[in-house]
Amino acid sequence: MKFYVSLAFLDVGELVEIARAADELGYDGIAIPDHVVNLETLSTPYPYTPDGQRRWQPFTHWPDPWVLVGALAQVTSRVKFVTTVYIPGMRDPFSVAKSVGTAACLSGGRVEFGVGVGWCADEFALMGQAFERRGKRTDEMLELIRQLWQPGWTSFDGEFYQVPRLEMEPTPPRVPIYVGGLSEIALHRAARNDGWIGDLITTDQAIAAATRVREIRAENGLPLEGFEILTPLADAYLPEHFARAEQAGITGNITMPWMFYSGPSATLPEKIDGLKRFRADLGL
Repeated sequence: MKFYVSLAFLDVGELVEIARAADELGYDGIAIPDHVVNLETLSTPYPYTPDGQRRWQPFTHWPDPWVLVGALAQVTSRVKFVTTVYIPGMRDPFSVAKSVGTAACLSGGRVEFGVGVGWCADEFALMGQAFERRGKRTDEMLELIRQLWQPGWTSFDGEFYQVPRLEMEPTPPRVPIYVGGLSEIALHRAARNDGWIGDLITTDQAIAAATRVREIRAENGLPLEGFEILTPLADAYLPEHFARAEQAGITGNITMPWMFYSGPSATLPEKIDGLKRFRADLGL
């Protein structure tokens, strides 16, 4: 199983050193969340907690993922970078393709594009994008973005985007697209792409999602080889927990190892020590 280190909710001043340590210690990747702003009041309840309250406090840092990848790529050599998750539907497809493609070039092909359709109608409104039909629009955006990442001239005639003949450079190395979400339509969207990426869920929930998305792949004659399933596992911390998840088809765990040793108030040295201890305790 692969292990990715999550940078969610951390002070931006710690990120370079954590990424450097993760790279040197043999972690497989860095996971980077996405929000443009944090609105004080929301009309949309947060969907990932029982009470609808957000998991972070006001004034938590949310650095731009692609600026961050460009920086972290310069102090690492092997870790990959995955977004958990980026919301393309809040942006225009050209800006997204340019930012992600540039980060992929700067990192030498180490970008994995984790995407979702988004839950926060207020943030969509602030960004000037329609919240309605965002799933269909995201599907079309991903199709267009893949074309913009190809060399040479391209044009596009879709329901939402009509694009005259143009080219976008630099052409990036291949960027796999992983899709998040637990609904049936989200799992079908993931199955059409290169992987599924989860939020913080139990191992049983992750296994159920992994089983279903793999079934959808098989039903559509799509190969399972190379299809990635990455997720945080809320109740996994021992080698046998991760072995069970891996046997069920989960290829990667997204984790914050210092939480097992020092908790959420860990200092930067404690975070790096947690990275070391976690790998030692798992025998990695």
